Amino acid sequence: MRRTWFCLFFILILNISCSRGNNKSTDKSGSDTTGEILSDDSLLTLVQYRTFLYFWDGAEPNSGMARERFHVDGIYPDNDMNVVTTGGTGFGVMAILAGIERGFISRDEGYSRFFKVIEFLKKSDRFHGAYPHWIYGETGSVKPFSPKDNGADIVETAYLMQGLLTVRQYFMDGSDKEKILAADIDRLWREVEWNWFTKGGENVLYWHWSPDFGWEMNFPVQGYNECLILYILAASSPTYPIQSGVYHEGWARAGAIITSSGKYGYILTLKHNGAVEYGGPLFWAHYSYLGLDPRNLRDKYADYWQHNINQTLINWKWCSLNPKNYTGYSSVCWGLTAGYSVKFYAAHCPGETNDLGVISPTAALSSFPYTPVHSMEALKHFYFDLGNKIWGEYGFYDGFSEQYSWFPQKYLAIDQGPVVVMIENYRSGLLWNLFMSCREVHEGLNLLGFNY
Repeated sequence: MRRTWFCLFFILILNISCSRGNNKSTDKSGSDTTGEILSDDSLLTLVQYRTFLYFWDGAEPNSGMARERFHVDGIYPDNDMNVVTTGGTGFGVMAILAGIERGFISRDEGYSRFFKVIEFLKKSDRFHGAYPHWIYGETGSVKPFSPKDNGADIVETAYLMQGLLTVRQYFMDGSDKEKILAADIDRLWREVEWNWFTKGGENVLYWHWSPDFGWEMNFPVQGYNECLILYILAASSPTYPIQSGVYHEGWARAGAIITSSGKYGYILTLKHNGAVEYGGPLFWAHYSYLGLDPRNLRDKYADYWQHNINQTLINWKWCSLNPKNYTGYSSVCWGLTAGYSVKFYAAHCPGETNDLGVISPTAALSSFPYTPVHSMEALKHFYFDLGNKIWGEYGFYDGFSEQYSWFPQKYLAIDQGPVVVMIENYRSGLLWNLFMSCREVHEGLNLLGFNY
């Protein structure tokens, strides 16, 4: 407890110092015009802390889960302020673990929040063990994501389970109550019927199943995109595993996932869906790798560490060259990924069609493990140069456009979570180490032919 209060006092002082800095001009070293200096390490801690608060102070109160979105103006589409997200909660529980280790909260405070979340998940709607994309936080019942998407979302479930398994590993050797929590998580994990989503035994996983519409969404999950973690967890299940052919025939398209593409001298060996040359939005290099450690991850299709670095560098280089001449783009103002856009939401990525002039801070900040120098330059620009235009109660807002003078004060859980988690993986490897300590994950990776 002493450590927690000391850290919170430190953060308070840091916030005061940084708030001053936001109203002053700064040089490139992070020193403001009065000579105050904010170290890179302190800036990373501040960003992690403020972003962590999205999942702590900003959580939906009944469930403890992550709200899908938070709008500072209080205006929400479809009155969904208390709608929670399963995938975003998976990212959020990992952010809370980082918060415990950074001393933002105590271990017991973290345990209490996790207990609330797990008790809620035990009673929430599930379909063959899998959760829907959205849940009403007050009731635990499904909120349809679209008219026929009112049942299981196996991809969002994979993101949730990736996070919950890190929590299980963190507490499994703890106190008696912590061991019970870990056992409850293990039960939820074992109850997901991953192989059900092969739609009767096909060699591919399907994204959705509805109790009313069955398989009518008809969306096979094939690579490459953000969904590698789905196949890893499905192969790792101790109760309902897929066979290796589902991965190789389905995800890897019987080898057609392999390409030799890329841009600016950076090679992509995996064919990105709909974005072959430049790579897709940067969340494809983040979501599956919040727990799954890419640093030595290889199979017959790719070296995933180098692949993710190259995708990130292509994204950075596109923004640096700025071929569409958008105001603000530069080598220190970069990052294209899915998020809020001038016309509500878009999957921003390099290329003539999908670069809409919107920078999403999560893109550069969640890429710290891959491009630490470029990501730190972006962080300093976002914080010191743009400051309060894009910085708020829960860290950097979801997206902005200097081209269109567009600076909305809005947050999305799925973009906030990776910021905390990937910065922590860059600094300590915490979430990678926890997830990779799962015995089942090793078995799944071995089954699919990975080296790691």
